[in-house]
Amino acid sequence: MDRASLLLFAAAYLAVLILPGPGVTALVARVLARGAQGAPAFIAGFVAGALLWFTVAATGLAAIAATFAVLFVAIRIAGAAYLLRLAWKLWTAPARPAAAADASPDSNARLFLTGLAINLGNPKVIAFFLALLPTVVDLRTLTPAGFAELALLVAVIASGVLGAYAAAAARARRLFASPRALRLMNRGGAVAMVGAAAAMLARRNP
Repeated sequence: MDRASLLLFAAAYLAVLILPGPGVTALVARVLARGAQGAPAFIAGFVAGALLWFTVAATGLAAIAATFAVLFVAIRIAGAAYLLRLAWKLWTAPARPAAAADASPDSNARLFLTGLAINLGNPKVIAFFLALLPTVVDLRTLTPAGFAELALLVAVIASGVLGAYAAAAARARRLFASPRALRLMNRGGAVAMVGAAAAMLARRNP
């Protein structure tokens, strides 16, 4: 693909991701409350979801996605339910130093699935790709090389933006060490996760 088209796609996707959605909110809330361990697994799940939606849009499978809309509703509900579970754990967690908080009981597999579910449960993602891709490339003539270039951009931009948010949240967490501050961060993170879950449940299929 020509450089101008790739830059247009990258700029538009970057602009969308920089505005915090449920995925960014959930990630930042968890890092602030529990530390940065597990963030890469969450980000990997989020990126996998973005790549799946991109593939669905780029290969013309949007009609199939609409046919299985009930499945994505179920994924959205499951993702929101897990966020609510994490919110409860954060709200009731004891205030611990950052080093101890990194020893999180949440497995990487669970965090990966959480990131995946949040993205798959967001029908606005495929709507974005369906609106943007035709302005960048004729999908009827999209080559495997062009698909790979766009998919690489999706993975790099999504992981870069979420990684930057996670790093900023981890740095902010280290500035607070008192039990009161940690308790406030835990409960603030819990409230943010409840908000992310509510945002997921409020979304409708396009």
